Order: sequence, then structure tokens, then C-alpha cells
Amino acid sequence: MITIRSIIYLIVFLSWTLSIALLGLPMLLTREGALWATRFWARGVRLIAFWIVGIQLEIRGRDNIPTGPCIIAARHQSAFETYMPFLLFEYPVFILKDSLQLIPLIGWYIKRGGLIAIDRKGGASAMRRLLRAANLAVARKETILIFPEGTRTHPGERQEYKPGIVALYHHCDAPLVPMALNSGYFWGKNRLLKVPGTIVFEFLPPIPQGQDRDAFL
Repeated sequence: MITIRSIIYLIVFLSWTLSIALLGLPMLLTREGALWATRFWARGVRLIAFWIVGIQLEIRGRDNIPTGPCIIAARHQSAFETYMPFLLFEYPVFILKDSLQLIPLIGWYIKRGGLIAIDRKGGASAMRRLLRAANLAVARKETILIFPEGTRTHPGERQEYKPGIVALYHHCDAPLVPMALNSGYFWGKNRLLKVPGTIVFEFLPPIPQGQDRDAFL
């Protein structure tokens, strides 16, 4: 039954995504329009996940999210946490690899939505561009979201944190809030099967400012 539901979910998800991507094209005239269309799409994904495969979302630690701009540093176990922040924050600014902008249709929404694309092989120049874009987002009082490991991991697996998270912590005038999650148990990395259950996003207290690199990591 889980396999059948997962296949149905995939079909409905792809159909919903293509439909919104096409119907929402006029919304790409403005950034607000692109974000509205993306938010509408994410609401649909959440409902589809609940009604077809029985996956719910629980948010913990909302009081740890400061008012004003901040940086959310999240674990990354599935695609689910790339969708749902659009429902949690008014202006979410994801830091993501630049190749995602090349995805047909979807890439247009990524560009228009004001997300920060980085060249992982760009070295120091890419880091400077990242910090300039992040500082502009902070000045606009937006919420920056980054996956410090740079890739999805399985539950219990750890990857070395990328240097971008350290640079953001030291150079951006905004609190940095860690976000724990358990999506890998239900959604999974590169896995067709979706297991019923509750995915939890837990926002932890902001990391105090002024720590050195090792203490921060």
C-alpha cells in the first residue's frame, strides 16, 4: 500500500508542479508574484503529502526565531525542507547551487524569487558574491536559509560543514538559528517511498555572536 500511495503521490506532485509552473508564468513579472505562486504551490504539496501518503508537519521552537532578519541553518535530509519554508517565512532567501537555475520553468521561479545561487567551484570570488547577496538580504530584513552540509544526508549521517556557513556567521549582522529535522525517516534522500508520519522542524536557540570558528562549528 505504501508503494502504491508513493507512486500516486509522485504522479500528482509532478502534475501539480507542472500546472502551477505554467499557470503561474504571469506572476513572474514581479518578485512578490513569483513568491506568491511558489507559496501557493508549496501549500498544495503539503496537502498532497498529507492526503495521499499521510505525512504531516510539526513546527517546534517558533519562539527561537527572532523578529527581523536572520539566518536559518538547517539539516538537509530530503526535498521536503526545500518546499515548506515558503509557508513559514514571508521572504525566504535560499542559498543553493547555481545549476538549479537551469531547470526548465522551475529555474525561472528560483531566479525571480530572489534566491542566492552559488558556484560551488567558484572559490573566493563565489564566496564574496555570496556575502554581498546575503548582506543585501539582511538589509531588506529577509530570512536567509542555508543547508551547511551542502547536500542531503541520511538520518544519523554527518557531512563536513561547508565554509559558507562560517562566513555568513562572521560577516552578516543577523542572528543564526540552527534548525533540526527528521524528514529523512519519512521522505528520504533519493527515495520513491514516502512513509506516513510527522516531519518535525525544530528551531533551536540562536548561536551567540562572537565565537571563533571551532567553537561555532
